[in-house]
Amino acid sequence: MDTLEAIKNRHSYRGTYKNTTVPCEDLQKILEAGLAAPSACNKQTTSLIALDDPDLVNSMLSLVKKNGFRGTDANPPAGICVLTQQVPSYEDKYFFTQDYAAAIQNMLLAITALGYTSCWIEGQVTKDAQTQQQIAKLLNIPEAYTVVGFLPVGTAEEEIKPPVYKAFEERAWFNRFGGK
Repeated sequence: MDTLEAIKNRHSYRGTYKNTTVPCEDLQKILEAGLAAPSACNKQTTSLIALDDPDLVNSMLSLVKKNGFRGTDANPPAGICVLTQQVPSYEDKYFFTQDYAAAIQNMLLAITALGYTSCWIEGQVTKDAQTQQQIAKLLNIPEAYTVVGFLPVGTAEEEIKPPVYKAFEERAWFNRFGGK
């Protein structure tokens, strides 16, 4: 799948997954895509943990479900925990949010290109400090890192229903806002 095709085919998936493992080689490709994302001043503030142990994946999913994740039947065979380090890029400017967002987008595109599905879970991870601490304890994450997201990874069991997008002309223009 080429890049533009992956971009157009990427959709958030909150359904059940097939009971098919995600090979470590594929998880590594996904992690490498995330680590290749741009990073402000090359500070490389994003770190990643791939989960392929079913108990860890289920424990992680339980934590995000208790905070309202709508994929209540999700049972992914793998997942990726996203971490950041909140360090300044220069002076007192911080761009770690942009750094991990770029990494997540790269990984979502790699997940799609490899034939898997996922969903960017952030709010249910960062909803409260207690959840972040529980995840940190579960995965042995040092205090210098902050847990900011989770991506379930697997093959969709259900049909994927793409979202309906607004017309191009409602959101994108040439030369000036609303221009032709």
